[in-house]
Amino acid sequence: MTCMWTPGARPQAAVLLTAVVGVVSLVTGITYIGAPVVFAPLDPYVPDVVRAAVGFTGAVTGFLLLLSAGGLRWGYRISWKIALVLLPAAAMQAGLQSSPFSIPLFLLALAALPTVYRHRDAFRRKSKLDETQLAAGIALAGVLGYGTVGTFALREQFEEIVTPLDAFYYTLVTATTVGYGDAVPLTQEARVFTLSIVVLGATSFIFAAGVLLAPVLETRFKAALGKMTTSTLERLSDHVLILGYGELTESILTELDESADILVLTVDEPRAASLGDRGYNVFRADPRDVAALDRAQVDRARSAIVATDDDGDDVLAILALRRANDELYVVAMASDRDNAQSLRDAGADAVVSPAVIGSELLARSALARSDEVRVTATDE
Repeated sequence: MTCMWTPGARPQAAVLLTAVVGVVSLVTGITYIGAPVVFAPLDPYVPDVVRAAVGFTGAVTGFLLLLSAGGLRWGYRISWKIALVLLPAAAMQAGLQSSPFSIPLFLLALAALPTVYRHRDAFRRKSKLDETQLAAGIALAGVLGYGTVGTFALREQFEEIVTPLDAFYYTLVTATTVGYGDAVPLTQEARVFTLSIVVLGATSFIFAAGVLLAPVLETRFKAALGKMTTSTLERLSDHVLILGYGELTESILTELDESADILVLTVDEPRAASLGDRGYNVFRADPRDVAALDRAQVDRARSAIVATDDDGDDVLAILALRRANDELYVVAMASDRDNAQSLRDAGADAVVSPAVIGSELLARSALARSDEVRVTATDE
């Protein structure tokens, strides 16, 4: 898949620094857990509870920063906001840890923060998560947070619960009903609390699994029908739109297959299903519909090719393209050479007439007495 970078739109430095801080924070947190103090200037001033927690929280922060970097790569605003919160947190945790990586982590986090903030205008894409997906994420995070905090607060009433990591481990294996039995509640209060984790955890995990499986099933069904899922469409960028299906579509697909991402818009269901089976991105929709073009991410497309066998439909498709994205480069095919000017008037930047090109090839080949004749298409 082609990378989602658009010129000047996704500063790579901000994404790269966020990812690097995430990796270093993850490694630092993991190496700190259970390790002896190596170098910790603030260690005499850090409470025991905080000291026990920073390794675990550092690893979690690193993981979340990696997820945030992935969101920044796609230009999501929410990922930018999360990174601005997590980077200072990573620097603070580095100051409390005693890992050999603490100082590099502290410096990297401080260096990344102004870089990410400076490129704030580049990350404007809104999240498309629906209410169900948000609810599933909140439910999972809420249950794990509830269980971890509660277990750690009641650690004296559990066997083998000493650190926040122990509390999180116990919550996770209990909520997923794995239950290894190495940590057990010792009092009635702890058992009641454990039962609440089992009920809430099993419910939230089942709910989340359903939400995660639904898009997969949707993708399968829609692929069989020649449709693309909303999430797949939203990831498109720097792609070439092919509006409609005509005699030249297969040749166009062959030429572009190795050099660009392609999205074909057509209302022809059998053709759409066939192209989908062959691995092409197909959106079964009317190319003349502005709303369909918006869903096809016309604002982030590299160019568009309008090449059906009906010049009238092509004119309408070009007009729709111009309403959706006036700056997009549009190439159109004129089935009838007399309609070439009409396609230009509609807004095509370049018009190619197979009849004209064919006649030029025949004439030049006859004069040159060779089959190696080149025809250069222009925008005129």
